[in-house]
Amino acid sequence: MFKNIFKTAIRSFWKTKTISLINVLGLSLGIAICIIISLFLFNELSYDKHHTNAERIYRVKSDIIFGGNSFNMIQCPAPMAEAMPLEIPEVEAAVHFRSQGSFLVKREEDNIKENDVVYAGKDFFKVFTVPLLEGNVEGALDEPNTMAISKKTADKFFPNESAVGKTLILDNKSNYKITAVYEDMPVNSHFHFDLILAAAGLEEAQSTFWLSNNFPTYLLLHEGADPAAVDAKLKEMIQTHVVPALGQVMGESFSLTEFESSGNKIDYSLQPLLDIHLYSNLQGEFEPNFNITYIYMFAAIAVFILLIACINFMNLSTARSSSRAKEVGVRKALGSGKKDLMWQFLTETFLMSLFSFIVALAITVFLLPFFNELSNRSLEIPYSDILFYVSLLGGALFVGLLAGIYPSFFLAAFEPIKVLKGNLSGRKGSGSVRSSLVVFQFAISIILIIATVSVFSQLNYIQKKELGFNKDQVIMVEDIYALGDQAQSFKDEIVQSSLVDVGTFSGFLPVSGTWRSDNPWWGEGKDPKQQENLVSLQNWSVDFDYIKTLGMKIVEGRDFSVEFPSDSNAVILNQTALKNFNLEGNPIGQRIATFSGNPTDGLSNMDLEYKTIVGIVENFHFESLKENINAVMIYPSKRPQGFASFKFNAKDSKEVIDLVESKWRSIAPGQPFNYSFLDDKFGDMYKAESRIGKVFASFTVIAIFIACLGLFALTAYTAEQRRKEIGIRKALGASVGGIVFLLSQEFTKLVLIAFVFAAPLAWYGMSQWLEDYQFRIDLGWEIFVFSALGVLLVAWGVMGVQSVRAAMANPVDSLRSE
Repeated sequence: MFKNIFKTAIRSFWKTKTISLINVLGLSLGIAICIIISLFLFNELSYDKHHTNAERIYRVKSDIIFGGNSFNMIQCPAPMAEAMPLEIPEVEAAVHFRSQGSFLVKREEDNIKENDVVYAGKDFFKVFTVPLLEGNVEGALDEPNTMAISKKTADKFFPNESAVGKTLILDNKSNYKITAVYEDMPVNSHFHFDLILAAAGLEEAQSTFWLSNNFPTYLLLHEGADPAAVDAKLKEMIQTHVVPALGQVMGESFSLTEFESSGNKIDYSLQPLLDIHLYSNLQGEFEPNFNITYIYMFAAIAVFILLIACINFMNLSTARSSSRAKEVGVRKALGSGKKDLMWQFLTETFLMSLFSFIVALAITVFLLPFFNELSNRSLEIPYSDILFYVSLLGGALFVGLLAGIYPSFFLAAFEPIKVLKGNLSGRKGSGSVRSSLVVFQFAISIILIIATVSVFSQLNYIQKKELGFNKDQVIMVEDIYALGDQAQSFKDEIVQSSLVDVGTFSGFLPVSGTWRSDNPWWGEGKDPKQQENLVSLQNWSVDFDYIKTLGMKIVEGRDFSVEFPSDSNAVILNQTALKNFNLEGNPIGQRIATFSGNPTDGLSNMDLEYKTIVGIVENFHFESLKENINAVMIYPSKRPQGFASFKFNAKDSKEVIDLVESKWRSIAPGQPFNYSFLDDKFGDMYKAESRIGKVFASFTVIAIFIACLGLFALTAYTAEQRRKEIGIRKALGASVGGIVFLLSQEFTKLVLIAFVFAAPLAWYGMSQWLEDYQFRIDLGWEIFVFSALGVLLVAWGVMGVQSVRAAMANPVDSLRSE
């Protein structure tokens, strides 16, 4: 029996090769996209699960509102990691980290820049599962000036030899002994470190000061421990340690209740390790995380594209019903029952589905590298996983059932007497079903188009928005500290070139990945113990040419100048800072104050530091446009630090790169030369959105292509059903254009109905997405009109091919049997 069904299926496929190939192409493409998205989703959902105790590992997150600023971040006080196992019985071990940027690393002569470097507490290997290849877990990070390195780093500096016991030199001054070599951290980890330095050698890590939050802190709970109980005990730690420290600053009468009632807040809470990659977007994240919203969106896209492909299959199957109707009539007349025919058609569909899955696997192999490039992932097809093949087989059965159940009912329902007489109208209501399916297809396509246009419109808005500084034609030279005493000479020689206008030293730049520092300040004469007087400020140390180099606008007062010796204690505030200080009268010349001294010596030993306001700079964006502009103060420093940034006027940036590199090589021949452009750094802040936009655009094109195959099928079906009507109209003098319009108007209505359903859903979804941005576009009517017109043009093009073909057919052929 199966052999007969198989032969019938092959004959049917071969008889209608074009339709069958379209069937396979549409279904295969939909399945391939579904496979790719599934691989992507499984990868994103697997983050950090390689840790043996992943379910028991938590990160402490800080929620602080102070001085008019809000901080939701991963950093905590330095002493917290040591205190938690002692004060909270549920905590088995805790580890804190401190990142201080990149390091120049060498074994003997030439330095290599290493970016993935971190200081970590001694219990790192106890909390996290990071297998060692050399060395011992116990004591690996106990001693100062010791470190563990990744296999990749060991192979780089110590090829074909053991690294344990040997020494690497960091920043040309610090010798670190290697105590362990660990396996490279997997891709699906929310952090990747190549050098882990013992925090025991970092003075800041030994601090007992509870008001400075610089250390991301993780903890491992005992089995069976209740995270809620730990959360409650973190509140007790605030009362035990943080409140007394605040009392020293604000007076013995300090009350946390009064502090919070005035709008301030200090809170620490647990965040599960397994939630970090998809649910966390805190300040100070080790690496950019993904978003659970995108997981839902991609899952929905996979389902919708698969449904669109299955709907195509249904429409194509029913569109060619006339070629199978007489076969059904003959089989029924010879005694075949409805169940037998349904089984035959379902089996044919299963075979088509299985073949489509094989083709889809080939398409996946072809498309996966392009998707990896778009999404910045390294996905691979798990050829060695038997579950993958079981899933494919199960998917083939499911898709075969989903795509074949309606056509099987439809074809098996033909009445033999009617179809053998030439009545191929099929069952009542089948046209409505097909029309509804096409409306669904195009509604999904329109939603994807609106989403794609909205994402790219927001990205375009970000690129063109007035930022308060000039990001174009600014080259940033990294690791300026490597030049030592020659840094100023390096800058002076560069700015003498006609290619360069001006240059500046600073590690504080208005793009992510540069330095940040925050402290509370207050106006001179005001009591810092009164919470409303405190203003939390970003403190940026720069040189005298910073404002000019970045093209910032002074709206009150003046810029820094070497002609004013007093500018060594001067400060420029941004407009937000000026507003938060609420100063009376002209702010120029007024002074602001903060505590100075080393917090580890105790707050009672801290003196006051004063700065004089000499200018107000127009607000400028220094974080993502998802964030509001916080308060910033800029003050001059004569010590070269961070980056050397140069504003150039040359049209060819290569000339500038060659100039800067040649000067660098002449001054520091043994140091690596690294540079970037400010506008590229700015673009890096929106890489995730850019990738999402490109992926959406790709899926939108594919969804529209598959939907157009469905429209092609419905147009072919309608033209076939109305073949005699068209012949009569032509015989009575109807023009080709009139017939094309007749056939197209019904489908145009379907697309417009799809738009009516899709537009409000797309508006709601994109409005929610844009809520993440403090500065965003308005979802104007033009986005929706553009999307509707785009779909209509594509639909008219597809419909036109079939409609013109039907309209130009010889009426004699269609009326011959009448």
